[in-house]
Amino acid sequence: MADNTPDNNSGKGPLRRFLDLPTDSIPKTLFVAITLCLFASMVVSVAAVSLRPIQEENKLRDKRINILQVAGVYTPGENVREAFEAFEPHVLDLTTGKFTDEFDVATFDEQAAAADPDLSRALANDPAGIGRQSNFKTIYLLRKEDGSIDKVILPVHGYGLWSTLYGFIALEDNGNDIFGLQFYQHAETPGLGGEVDNPRWKALWAGKKLRDDSGNLQITVDKTAPPAGNDFHIDALAGATLTSRGIDNLVKFWMGEEGYATFLNNLQAGEIS
Repeated sequence: MADNTPDNNSGKGPLRRFLDLPTDSIPKTLFVAITLCLFASMVVSVAAVSLRPIQEENKLRDKRINILQVAGVYTPGENVREAFEAFEPHVLDLTTGKFTDEFDVATFDEQAAAADPDLSRALANDPAGIGRQSNFKTIYLLRKEDGSIDKVILPVHGYGLWSTLYGFIALEDNGNDIFGLQFYQHAETPGLGGEVDNPRWKALWAGKKLRDDSGNLQITVDKTAPPAGNDFHIDALAGATLTSRGIDNLVKFWMGEEGYATFLNNLQAGEIS
């Protein structure tokens, strides 16, 4: 028998037919879900873009605070931007150990340089686990009232147990005595490798030396002191063998011939002023 029931959708457009569907129908459920996802993505994207300048400013402020702290001149509550004006940034050519005017120090991007084959090199011997090394680094000088160098702040980084640790080592004006070490970014295990942030452990670095009287690099992070003696020894972190080994590797790498050795030799020879 022929079906003579009138077709209620006849003569209606696609939108009208869609709106007439039950609320719990599959097409309407999918439509609402997709619309919400797109709206949420748009809100997150707008927020990420609009907040990026604030994030970059906070990141820069945190980096400056760490430089002030490792140099021992940070006072909580002070204007960080004004306090940081006491520091003198320079782009250092690691191959010559001298400053270069090839780049604007205010805009030089080390991470971008490390990814540029023309400005970096792949490391055949890579104890710090950094892969490629930029040929240029931004370092900071803090001067005394008479204009002579007081502290030298050198950026360092290297792989620990779970993450790459980024920090600074502060040296006295002789380029050999350590004033302090501080990491500003890492993801090591809290309570173990994360103890790199413990003030008591960081205090162990003050007064230690990089090289012996013969110029041999002796600094060591280990459970036992090296043959050269305690002047070159920092106790390893308890229960964090791999993080300690990573820090030992990164400090030796950056203070060695692949890192700042040429610059430090120039500094000790009076060629950096």
